Amino acid sequence: MFIIDLHYIAPLEQIDAHMTEHMKFLNICYKENVFLTSGRKVPRTGGIIIAQAESKEALEQIMAEDPFCKNGLAEITITEFQNSQMHPAFRAMMKELS
Repeated sequence: MFIIDLHYIAPLEQIDAHMTEHMKFLNICYKENVFLTSGRKVPRTGGIIIAQAESKEALEQIMAEDPFCKNGLAEITITEFQNSQMHPAFRAMMKELS
């Protein structure tokens, strides 16, 4: 599993101008079972995405298509981790996605 940390490097006005495209990108990744959950940071300096992918490199290629990244509005950090414990409901969801 991976944590994707988006950090905005552009003013929020530019972020908001690309938000519709970003949401379309997120929806595609959810349909492909790559993204599991996502949302804005508080305060609004970027976002966090929990994802699953074959590799960090595959996820880097996917994120290169994010309009925020394509347009130089955000930088990303991808952290891979081994999920060793989880809530039973989350475990059930992960089995459904496999």
